[in-house]
Amino acid sequence: MKRPLALALAALLLAGCTKTVGTGTPGTSSAPAHRHAAAHELIVGDTQDISGLNPHLVTALSLGNIAQLTMAYLVRYGADSRPVPELATVVPTQANGGIAKDGLTITWHLRKGVKWADGAPFDADDVVFSTNAVNNPKNNEVSRDGWDLITKIDEPDKYTVVYHLKKPYSAFLPTFFGSAGANPCILPKHILGNLPTINDAPYNSKPVGIGPYRVTEWVRSDHVTMEANPSYWRGQPKIKKIVYKFIPDRNTALTQLETGEIDLWPFVTSPYYDRVKALRGITVNRIPGYLYTHVDMNTTHAPLRDPVVRAAMRLATDRLTIQQKLNHGTGIVQENQLTPSSPLYRPIALVPFNLPEANRLLDAAGWKRGPDGVRAKNGVRLALTVAAGTGSPDVDQRIELLRANWQQIGITLSVQHYSQALFFGPFEQGGILFNGKWDVATYAWQQTPDGDLRATNGCKQIPPNGENVTRLCDAQLEAILARESAAYDEAPRAAIITQGVQRISELVPYYVLYIQDNIHAYTSALTGWKPNATTPFDDLMDADTGA
Repeated sequence: MKRPLALALAALLLAGCTKTVGTGTPGTSSAPAHRHAAAHELIVGDTQDISGLNPHLVTALSLGNIAQLTMAYLVRYGADSRPVPELATVVPTQANGGIAKDGLTITWHLRKGVKWADGAPFDADDVVFSTNAVNNPKNNEVSRDGWDLITKIDEPDKYTVVYHLKKPYSAFLPTFFGSAGANPCILPKHILGNLPTINDAPYNSKPVGIGPYRVTEWVRSDHVTMEANPSYWRGQPKIKKIVYKFIPDRNTALTQLETGEIDLWPFVTSPYYDRVKALRGITVNRIPGYLYTHVDMNTTHAPLRDPVVRAAMRLATDRLTIQQKLNHGTGIVQENQLTPSSPLYRPIALVPFNLPEANRLLDAAGWKRGPDGVRAKNGVRLALTVAAGTGSPDVDQRIELLRANWQQIGITLSVQHYSQALFFGPFEQGGILFNGKWDVATYAWQQTPDGDLRATNGCKQIPPNGENVTRLCDAQLEAILARESAAYDEAPRAAIITQGVQRISELVPYYVLYIQDNIHAYTSALTGWKPNATTPFDDLMDADTGA
């Protein structure tokens, strides 16, 4: 599935879009800079903890980083955010015959001589087993979207797997064992094949993969230790040991980066951008990423069923002030949820901040101001509740700016906070977002590199069946999404996705505030690391921390 990563809190990039700040240049802090790790070792500090190490059962941005280093995938992603072969020898396309002309058959040719991190051989049995594991209803998979289109699996030999599909599925990458978008990895049949389910397997806390590193230790809520995998088919990475620490407080992460207790802080949030930039001996890499922050409207709730109200709310949102003042100038204000880093990106017109026009729309639609200044129509007041997770002061500041903006067009806003675990929790566990217990929400999704719009917009993806949390179902958009699913080639797919983006902009079930910049701050002793825009840890082979 395309699993957009909800954050409380991914190309040769298009010309002019790459912004690398301070690369190779120490910051300006007067504090002494020193490294904590030994040579050829790396200590990463991340503010997002994890509940498990198996991407089949857990989705988190931090786990995605660890999985890129340790797990088994058919494809990884290159500098241009396009797929490159990993355990597959070639990325299937219709041009190379890997995808049938009718789009209903996908053939995977697998790499020979590959071993799991425990030395066992890898072959097609592992791919078939892993596919069946995703579709096993007894396994607690995060989602089976896309996988449920597989009607039959052929294994003509130990290095070939053929998927037969109900209908064309152009979003097969990264869904089918690609490293981007928090999708499931290939599992080792020789370890898990005899278990009734994978849910409680010891594997989930100490997995065996086929990445450049292998997990040696997981201390819950503290760190994961990884060492170079002696069986990795590409050879040995220059960094021999990685400690991935979980640091729940961002101020602590900043301090540890300054003192050298950590070497790398990935995905630094925008309020800390100026501070990490000022640190002596720290390099800051900043590029447009695949995360987009947005405002969602619950289209099943009375005031927000009216598209005029939703359009007025967007017109009354000062996105440039959010980007400049709250985000310290980071991020890209645009209407499109696809990042300019994506080869599928096409610009569409930005709806400007326009309070007079927002008021005009509401006046014309019959939303009248009451004595308290709040508009109402047919007994329904524009009194909305925004739901948010606790512990995110930058989100709270954003909500206050929205409150001030919307008050000027006759909308009053109250705020309800929930724990992050409850706010983003699964539908089955009463999660606020997925159960629709809100009017407005603002957070971030991670768009996957294939640009698939179905996961958060399709009619069949309304919870509990998916992640269309705004619950909008539009026949015209659904037809566009169907064409998108059948378009395997990049050029027609990009054109169809742009049509979908434009239709979403017309309907306004949600709107983009800004594309987030990926901000990675790390010791200047770390060289050779070139993080891409979607899977920054997919290629750490040539990175090193000194002799």
